[in-house]
Amino acid sequence: MSDNLLTLEGVHTHIGAYHILHGVDLQVPSGQLTMLLGRNGAGKTTTLRTIMGLWHASQGRVVFDGKDITAVETPHIAGLDIAYVPENMGIFADLTVQENMLLAARKAKRAHQIDQKRLSWIFSLFPPVEKFWNHPAGKLSGGQKQMLAVARAIVEPRKLLIVDEPSKGLAPAIINNMIDAFAQLKQTGTTILLVEQNISFAKRLGDHVAVMDDGRVVHAGAMQALAEDEALQRTLLGLSL
Repeated sequence: MSDNLLTLEGVHTHIGAYHILHGVDLQVPSGQLTMLLGRNGAGKTTTLRTIMGLWHASQGRVVFDGKDITAVETPHIAGLDIAYVPENMGIFADLTVQENMLLAARKAKRAHQIDQKRLSWIFSLFPPVEKFWNHPAGKLSGGQKQMLAVARAIVEPRKLLIVDEPSKGLAPAIINNMIDAFAQLKQTGTTILLVEQNISFAKRLGDHVAVMDDGRVVHAGAMQALAEDEALQRTLLGLSL
């Protein structure tokens, strides 16, 4: 049995006439947090969208938990206990925070049917979710919307959580809150794949790292090893961690 919950093998993705991914090989180990890093335009978001079936691979394979999901449609992929938080968060602005959460709680038709123990834990991670429970989600600040987006993704236990740039545009205090939340999620054994531009965020949380450039994974290994190798950082990312 593989220790990888998710594997991409030679994945190519075309969007119209554009060839975005050029043979992506990616391994996401079970129970670990994998960081997907790279410059803007490297193909990170396209990789996530291809995993979720929002765009289909034109070549190669996406394998999740031993199953080939390359051609599977997005609703069925979500049904495999994969949660995805896109960069735009996907919040339903006209619905309340409670209604947004309920939409993701497939085992509940009413808010009181959501697992109350898990909900209390989520409230401890993201206090604004509880504070604004009955408020329209569109009235929340950017940081509060990001908290809601992640809270909604984990309202039920998931095998894999995929998040695109969770710290983007957030104040340092909220970024620290996010880091604490993902650290607690790691402790539950949830497998996590994060795209992130905040290198401090990546350093503090990542177990493994894959670096993309020009539609390919050009480096993969332990996050700590990359964090300690300034020459490699400059080569891959053009910066020092």
